Amino acid sequence: MSPYTAGIRTRHFGTLAAIATLAVLAALSLTAAAARAAATLPSVSTGSAGEVTFDSATLHGALTPHGSDTSYYFQFGLTGAYGSQTTIADAGAGTTNVNVALPITGLQPLTVYHYRLVAVNAAGAATGKDKTLLTTKIPLSLQILTSPNPVLYGGTITVQGALSGTENAGREVVLQANQFPFTAGFQNVAVNPELTTATGGFSFLLPGLTQVTQFRVVTSTSPPVISPVATENVAVQVTGHLGRAARRHFARVYGTVTPAENGMKVAILRIAHGHGVLVGGTVLVHATATSSRFSRAVPVKAGVYRVLVQVTNGAQVSNYSQPLLIR
Repeated sequence: MSPYTAGIRTRHFGTLAAIATLAVLAALSLTAAAARAAATLPSVSTGSAGEVTFDSATLHGALTPHGSDTSYYFQFGLTGAYGSQTTIADAGAGTTNVNVALPITGLQPLTVYHYRLVAVNAAGAATGKDKTLLTTKIPLSLQILTSPNPVLYGGTITVQGALSGTENAGREVVLQANQFPFTAGFQNVAVNPELTTATGGFSFLLPGLTQVTQFRVVTSTSPPVISPVATENVAVQVTGHLGRAARRHFARVYGTVTPAENGMKVAILRIAHGHGVLVGGTVLVHATATSSRFSRAVPVKAGVYRVLVQVTNGAQVSNYSQPLLIR
């Protein structure tokens, strides 16, 4: 075969292949067109919104696929223009009504949202009627803390906190207390109620605390909002002194404890590398109606010493004296 003849035959086969490809594409196009012509738009009905909170909801609806594979989603937004949509889900290709639901999140409290159901199959997209939902308020909630904690016997503490949620400003809040042994229950504290600030904050100043006490804050709303309980510890006041002892290289460590904690253990510690090393101990004895005392001669060398009074009665907690320096 001559090169000329071969070239004609190659071009001939190329032309036939191109014609065959066009024929296949045309057939596919006709098949798709036939499928679209045979398909029927889904029937769509936008339903109600359920489980509505301040930032989420579940949108409901119903659709009928009419025998064509159908997908669906919800559009939603602040206006009828929507602007957001859910994930796309599959409703199948049945011929009966299908109830559907999808969640939406990231909403704003006390806000009206528009939404509608959209279903899509080979015939195109069908939309349900526009509906609206109203998100709820952010529920009010309280958090508090007490400081300083622990506080020295007879000291002043601050109970502060914040009321969070919708309409949290200008709300009346009341301080309640329950003293050790916590059997009397919570009672209103004899301080004036507070009004929350523009950001929901509040603060109570409470002087003269003498026992471990549980605190909580309650709103005047109906029903009331109650904070978690904050326990304020009251530490005994320990005053330590150094005095001479009869024995060489000994010193007398003595002092008082308020309130009276007769019989409680006293540990005398030398501070070494940040830790207390026990050098002696004793017990508290009666001093006055409101205080106890201690005194003990212990071996000493240059350094820093502290007295630890270990309280176990529950009304107060243990505490250290101020540092005592021996040169």
